[in-house]
Amino acid sequence: MQRIMLSGKIHTARLTACDMDYEGSLEIDSELLEEAGILPYEKILVVNRTCGSRLETYAIPGKAGSRRFCLNGPAVHLGSVGDVVTIMAFGVFSEEEAKTLSPRVIVLDEKNEIIMQKGGVRR
Repeated sequence: MQRIMLSGKIHTARLTACDMDYEGSLEIDSELLEEAGILPYEKILVVNRTCGSRLETYAIPGKAGSRRFCLNGPAVHLGSVGDVVTIMAFGVFSEEEAKTLSPRVIVLDEKNEIIMQKGGVRR
């Protein structure tokens, strides 16, 4: 049996921009993507803690060190600059892999700086 499990997570990120005139997705600082173990263009689930919306999209790598989180395209209707979001990526793991899984998780402060890291997915 295979299981779909959390593989990477960015917790308490703040949206820094919204751009309606874009084809879609969420732009994320590439350093933060790497720290969370999320690959560029990987499918992600974005949960908006501020307004309660949920959205599936993909991660676009942004400028390293920018701490930018830009919601793009029609998804801008599901968030605003300053909203607090959690971004999650999932992977398919065997039953044995799932039992020892330790997802990579980063927690951010109000300036999108890492204040905590934990886990480390075995792929």
